[in-house]
Amino acid sequence: MNKRQFVKQRKPAWKRFEKLVNRSATSKLRPKEAAQFSTLLRELSNDLAIVRSRDWGQHLEGFLNHLVGRGHNRFYRAPPGNLANAIRFATVDYPRLFRKHIWYFYTAAALFFVPLIISWTVVQLNPQLASRVLPNEALEQYDKMYEHDADEFTSANFGDKSMFMSGFYVYNNAGIALRAFAVGILMGGMTVYVLLSNGISIGATAGYMVAMGHGRTFSSFVISHGSFELTAIAIAGGAGLMLGNAIVHPGQRTRKEALRVQGLDAVKIAFGAAVMLFIAAGIEAFWSPAPIPAIFKYIVGATLWVVVYLYLFVAGRGE
Repeated sequence: MNKRQFVKQRKPAWKRFEKLVNRSATSKLRPKEAAQFSTLLRELSNDLAIVRSRDWGQHLEGFLNHLVGRGHNRFYRAPPGNLANAIRFATVDYPRLFRKHIWYFYTAAALFFVPLIISWTVVQLNPQLASRVLPNEALEQYDKMYEHDADEFTSANFGDKSMFMSGFYVYNNAGIALRAFAVGILMGGMTVYVLLSNGISIGATAGYMVAMGHGRTFSSFVISHGSFELTAIAIAGGAGLMLGNAIVHPGQRTRKEALRVQGLDAVKIAFGAAVMLFIAAGIEAFWSPAPIPAIFKYIVGATLWVVVYLYLFVAGRGE
């Protein structure tokens, strides 16, 4: 039996199993369906072994591997609504899901951080270029917000001006992350634009701050919450690219089915980005603008960057 004959013969069973998996996500299967689910899961596992042994292509192997994985997770899942399950999702399942789709994050991070670094460097060397990216009103506002040295924040600054900066950054960066994810439904093109344009804008802002002599104040303010906030933007962008890819490259599924399957993982990943933005908001409101010596903020900020990436790339391994 060649590959074409194998696919033609087994494809109806795969579709039936996928329907059962989708149904089991929203309702309890009837006894006959549960029995069929178990039987089909074993058959698909055997199909996957055959495809791997005969080297019939990564595309078919990836499709079956994903389907078997979903079936396995549904078959052995714990009862919903358990606090232990929520904790496990946060500490184990989410970082695993993130790493499963890691290349979407890498792509989004490149689209966001590379323009950010380039525009930061260019504007820092020639601050007049900032006006080509940012409106003059915004530049004047930045000068007013950061007119004090990093170690000279008073209690009045903490309660007034610095809290204003917190609200500004929370609103701005949360909006960027939300847009980067939501516009992924438009085949991913708008997600690319959101990441590129905002990377340039944020980089230009940082470069202008440093060039104008506010670098120490600016960096001590953003370093702590930036680990959560900027990473969350890249994660949300990656989730948006997942949506776009499901529409552009649905594989052996219909676009609707691909969007339903891929979209579920994308929503989960975007939810994690939203939690990170919530954490960043708390840090921005109560720590970043506080009248604390800059050295302590740098130490805490560097530690948080390490913690975020250890969580994403290490948590959940070895179980």
